[in-house]
Amino acid sequence: MFFIYNTKYDFAKHVKTYSASGTNKMLDYAFRSKFAAICRLSFASGTSCNMKILMRFIPQLEAAMSTGIFDVTKYGVLGDAKTNNTKAIKAVVEQAEKNGGGTIYFPPGEYVTGSIEIKSNMTLYLESGAVILASENPNDYPIVDDTVIKGWRNITHSGIVKAYNCENISIRGRGKIDGRGQNWWHDTGEHRPRTLQLISCRNILIEGITIVNSPMWTVHPICSDNVTITGITIKNPANSPNTDGINPEGCSNVHISNCHIDVGDDCITLKSGTQDDLFIKQHACENITITNCTMVNGHGGVVIGSEMSGGVKNVTISNCVFCGTDRGIRIKTRRFRGGVVEDIRINNLIMTDVFCPIVINGFYKCGCKEDELARASSLEKLPLVDSTPLFKNFYISNVTARNVVAAACYMYGIPESPIEGVTIDNFVVDMSKTATEPKEPAMTFHDSSMLGKGIKLTNVKDVTIKNLRISTRDDSAVSISNSEQISIDGIIVNDLNKSIPAIKLENTNDVYIACGRLAEKIEKVVEQTNCSGVTVK
Repeated sequence: MFFIYNTKYDFAKHVKTYSASGTNKMLDYAFRSKFAAICRLSFASGTSCNMKILMRFIPQLEAAMSTGIFDVTKYGVLGDAKTNNTKAIKAVVEQAEKNGGGTIYFPPGEYVTGSIEIKSNMTLYLESGAVILASENPNDYPIVDDTVIKGWRNITHSGIVKAYNCENISIRGRGKIDGRGQNWWHDTGEHRPRTLQLISCRNILIEGITIVNSPMWTVHPICSDNVTITGITIKNPANSPNTDGINPEGCSNVHISNCHIDVGDDCITLKSGTQDDLFIKQHACENITITNCTMVNGHGGVVIGSEMSGGVKNVTISNCVFCGTDRGIRIKTRRFRGGVVEDIRINNLIMTDVFCPIVINGFYKCGCKEDELARASSLEKLPLVDSTPLFKNFYISNVTARNVVAAACYMYGIPESPIEGVTIDNFVVDMSKTATEPKEPAMTFHDSSMLGKGIKLTNVKDVTIKNLRISTRDDSAVSISNSEQISIDGIIVNDLNKSIPAIKLENTNDVYIACGRLAEKIEKVVEQTNCSGVTVK
């Protein structure tokens, strides 16, 4: 704003230079309008610059600064909640593309449309009161298959907003996208449109918007880099099928923050394709930060898998609240998926009304092919092959979980590929005293539902549990089987029946247990069956 107050500033030259520079494309539409208003106010108040010159160039300034802003209503798009604007909006995007990019601006109104495909250097801006209403016509969402993208596994409809191989794209504002998923939820197939589908893109910003009633996964960046998702709200009905919130798949350098997610499936899920996803599994999902989010309902809070054939690594999850999300942290896979999940750090979480706060499941049953079922579900130790998943290096700290129904923690590794290198530190968990219906801590091939159980670990290696405060319902605080290299230090068990051991070990070797205050409250600290190298102090 310097030039408003500088009487010697050549304002006409500035407008001309600014108009040619193209930097106006980066400015917010609302800022342009406010800037012009400030100029007029300055004139009215008698600011000491040459206001006659200033006012002479205000129309030029407004016109120059509006270059790159494409108000869709100026191009025949109607916000009347009934006109199908698919073709008209496409024409606006094409005009912006000819201009080298710009802002596709939706003022208040309700705009019916099919897929909107944005291009590089574009912002889709939804003003407060602007609502995108997804078209009810499936033909408005072109099919994506392996003829469109080589190696694409599924046959799917395009997203409501989509981009392919673009850079510098934004979807912003305080408006709303209504996916009108009720037109799709009767069919649970994967062909349903995602709300935001961004494939092989770079430098993505999704900010401020609200998304409701997604037909399937809501925000789905695929094989993209430098993705920022902040301050968005997602609300899908609790019974809507597969309406995950935010699902980065095969993406790198992803930042998710300050979001509120209330959905019918997993709230945030990190994926990297299945063994059949020839396109996606070439890309690991890596370098991910998730922070300051609230998550409600759904089957999981923050989830990894089960599509993880490309691997998932270098993930931090912090300062989040989960309420009624069935599982809190949920990591799932099975034989044939392959891939490595490693270096996951989880800190400062609060959970209420969940089935199980922490799950790592190597026997995820959903979607298993018939010809893979026998091997995928076998509890025997099978030979290691390329398609055997690996889990290692998890650090979980400062987690509080209240009113837990099924189990405090559930980890079940694959016998030939145990879950390795886990630390749980400062974990406070209270089981529900009023729940009467057992629930599944994890969706596995073999385990039945549970009610009020403690920490359950099977096929794990190099695990440390310390500073645990737990209450259970007639069950040991910690039960471990078929495992090795275990350290337990600092457990406080509340309301445990004195006849029940605090720690139960079976076929587990090389165990160190520091009782501390534990021995003061119960008759039996450890019960062991077929174990060796167990030290209790």
